[in-house]
Amino acid sequence: MKKSRFEWDTNKDNENQEKHWISFSLAQYAFADPRRVIAEDLAHNETEKRYFCFGEVDDGILTVRFTHRGGVIRIFGAGYWRKGKVIYERENKIHQ
Repeated sequence: MKKSRFEWDTNKDNENQEKHWISFSLAQYAFADPRRVIAEDLAHNETEKRYFCFGEVDDGILTVRFTHRGGVIRIFGAGYWRKGKVIYERENKIHQ
């Protein structure tokens, strides 16, 4: 299996930690969840495609906002958001 490379802006990481209490170094682990869900972020019509990764990290479902740049996954947001948990559970057919 190919190992993924990650990167992020340090200032954005610090802002995310202050706002959502999640570091981007922790957010990487959502991609390691074998049941992770990747979805395109259709709300952002920008010059590059953006995506969500919904994956289990530390007994919760973490939503990670990211893009691909030069073969690298660039993280720009992460948090434990209810909407991400709902999508993850629906796609994995988890009934609560």
